[in-house]
Amino acid sequence: MHLKKDIYNTSLALLTDLYQITMAYGYWKSGTTEKEAVFNLYFRKNPFQGGYAIACGLEYVVDFLESFQFDQSDLDYLAEIKGNDGKKLFDKGFLKYLSEMRFSCDIDAVPEGTVIFPNEPLVRIKGPLFQCQMLETPLLNIINFQTLIATKAARLNIATKGDPVLEFGMRRAQGIDGALAASRAAFIGGCGATSNVLAGKLFGIPVKGTHAHSWIMSFDDEQEAFDKYAEALPNNCIFLVDTYNSIEGVKKAIETGKKLRKEGFEMVGIRLDSGDLAYLSIEARKLLDEAGFPNASIVASNDLDEHIIASLKNQQDAQINVWGVGTKLATAYDQPALGGVYKISAIKNDQDQWDYKVKLSEQAIKTSNPGVQQVRRYYIRGESIADMIYNEAEPPTDEPVIIDPMDATRRKKIRKGTESRELLQKVFVKGENVYKKPELTDIKKYVKQELDSLHSSIKRFANPHQYPVGLEKGLFELKNELVLKYRGDG
Repeated sequence: MHLKKDIYNTSLALLTDLYQITMAYGYWKSGTTEKEAVFNLYFRKNPFQGGYAIACGLEYVVDFLESFQFDQSDLDYLAEIKGNDGKKLFDKGFLKYLSEMRFSCDIDAVPEGTVIFPNEPLVRIKGPLFQCQMLETPLLNIINFQTLIATKAARLNIATKGDPVLEFGMRRAQGIDGALAASRAAFIGGCGATSNVLAGKLFGIPVKGTHAHSWIMSFDDEQEAFDKYAEALPNNCIFLVDTYNSIEGVKKAIETGKKLRKEGFEMVGIRLDSGDLAYLSIEARKLLDEAGFPNASIVASNDLDEHIIASLKNQQDAQINVWGVGTKLATAYDQPALGGVYKISAIKNDQDQWDYKVKLSEQAIKTSNPGVQQVRRYYIRGESIADMIYNEAEPPTDEPVIIDPMDATRRKKIRKGTESRELLQKVFVKGENVYKKPELTDIKKYVKQELDSLHSSIKRFANPHQYPVGLEKGLFELKNELVLKYRGDG
């Protein structure tokens, strides 16, 4: 078989698992392709043992769905797939159906940058069962990763207490797509810039970077290397000082900085990439200040994460004011997958009524929630106090009771008139895009607003407070009825 080489110039309709297509084929064979269904994309546990997550990836989803269509090369490929008996797996009629199919679902989603919590739908998909099923894998692929990275970036920015964070992770990222998505999500989560130039071009993210150790090592003398770099790019000089001896490197950077100043330019700062970052930054700050460079930045890198940064700032009095984070951010090093899932929660019957669905499990956390779900967030004086998942088909009362699905004794009554907003917003209506894409900088500002609305205890890294999220009482009771029914106890 001829192997296609144009990976980045091909239809994305087959960006899915085979079992999605075989199930879709089964729906087609059984005549249920057009039955209306509702699916929800959500996660079960907060990432990084934290207290929240940041929704991210919706713009990618919109772009994917706007061009979701099988082209001839997709159909030709599917026509050649064989079953275990060596015969072709799919009928020609099915392939014809795929060729004529046009996306027609309703998509509701939380806006990018929204703070979200376990079991809350980030995306709700309503439409023909066939199409809803086909979207499971690509939507999870897009949302899972970018949500994870945006959350990590938000945590890093909390750790730095306002110091800039630069995303330097492309070389360690999971391939080209992973690098681009990570740069975008990291910027949304709070990073100020990226080293990824293509991400800068595609998304309008500021790009930052100067030189590596190889630049220093390509000269016979470190001082000469600094001087030559300053001659080449006098308006972009952050000198990497740890190639041989960090303190001596700082002194040489200062000498180059003095030469730059005579030419009318200013040294931006120095970068430390190894060693005892607290000690070295303190000594470097003394040298820079004494030499008349109090505004020169001290940039640190070297496998940083939010825990190391918090320790350097809070316990070690590090004099670092810009933080370059690579591997631990772009790969979500300590938790490489969010664990998002995609579950059916309702399907229309022959009487055009919703039949609600739950997926059972021996583990309570894996038992899904039924209904056409929406999330309502409540506020008191601008602070988020609780989220309620409810069934749109049976709206809540004016004074709803929220019940934790993992512990029915944990309940919260919401007073009448409490300020609230609905989190899921319309993105597609009958396949038509009604979503106005915000600017990346606006999403980034929104993330800060969202985090500012949370109590500080929810944002701490160790043993964060659990934000109240639960099912509206009627939905909680519906779920219990369905669980008993499907277990044969009701």
